[in-house]
Amino acid sequence: MGRKLARRLCHLKPSATLLITAKAKELRAKGVDVIGFGAGEPDFDTPDFIKEACIKALKEGKTKYAPSAGIPELREAIAEKLFKENKVEYSPSEIVISSGAKMILFLIFMAIIEEEDEVLLPSPYWVTYPEQIRFFGGVPVEVPLNKDKGFKLTLDDIKDKVSEKTKAIVINSPNNPTGAVYDEEELRRIAEFCVERNIFIISDECYEHFVYEDKKFISIASFDEEVKRITFTVNAFSKSFSMTGWRVGYVACPEEYAKAIASLNSQSVSNVTTFVQYGALEALRNPKANEFIKTMREAFEKRRNIAIEKLSEIPEVEVIKPEGAFYIFPNFEYYSKKLGGDVKLSEYLLEEGKVAVVPGSAFGKEGFLRLSYALAEEKLIEGIQRINEVLKKL
Repeated sequence: MGRKLARRLCHLKPSATLLITAKAKELRAKGVDVIGFGAGEPDFDTPDFIKEACIKALKEGKTKYAPSAGIPELREAIAEKLFKENKVEYSPSEIVISSGAKMILFLIFMAIIEEEDEVLLPSPYWVTYPEQIRFFGGVPVEVPLNKDKGFKLTLDDIKDKVSEKTKAIVINSPNNPTGAVYDEEELRRIAEFCVERNIFIISDECYEHFVYEDKKFISIASFDEEVKRITFTVNAFSKSFSMTGWRVGYVACPEEYAKAIASLNSQSVSNVTTFVQYGALEALRNPKANEFIKTMREAFEKRRNIAIEKLSEIPEVEVIKPEGAFYIFPNFEYYSKKLGGDVKLSEYLLEEGKVAVVPGSAFGKEGFLRLSYALAEEKLIEGIQRINEVLKKL
């Protein structure tokens, strides 16, 4: 009898979003005209000034090992950014850089979770959270959010989910997949509650720059020192600077935790590719970056409005207006039930309409679909029209 893989892998599922994106690319490679709403990345290219800084570092021989927590210049720049933009004061020694926010979250969960520790997970949630929590023996405790309230987390939502085993809560605002932006007053109440109960806060802030109309992004660690003491502020260069493939993410947290995470980083990835870190440094230091972010944000807001308008024309589809990120998470339960679930609905849309979407069940919400509007306006309009046309057949 052959040897078996470790038990921790038994329940590990592949990323649904990456699977959908890969399937769409596979069909395109065969010449099929597929419109993909699955990708969780901006369709803008990485700015040239970032690329050039990376190439310069490469040519200068910055190709050796770097400190496991990240090059000092980048950690200093991140600390400056957090103080200026997020109103949180961290020292460079409280910052660790790793291979994307996904790896940062992996390291955080590895550092804090023990067998049967519970992590509160507002639902709908990003597909990776529960898988990583289970990987380390933790228990993801879903906190269902109300669609009629825009999928916004409140203190009342979590109170009856807390137990003696509760170790942490994941806060993701602006949210993937719903686009919800949590209100400051409610975040303060949640933060105070977590301080009282000594519950870690893992604040995923990767979509911080994509908030629309009069909404305001808040870093939960900015409230006071007590909140900051229990918070892991997680971010990345992937979304704000369209650097998804570069794999540069970071966490800011109290130094004792940062040291532990840096040690884990040193025994896993060693360090983020050295010359890539200089590209990330340029992203923070170059004054052109703010204009690039503004251009993306304005484009996404316009596309969001188009997506809302076009999806609202589909009979029996309920559209919940997203306030941030670049996703829309409409309710397709009417059609999902006809086909036996949202996975079947996603397969139907891909086969019949040549449109790739991600089923809501991957995010903990059956009957919904996540559509990214990080694609050209004409493709956005055509894709939703295709969805409308093939659903008429049902």
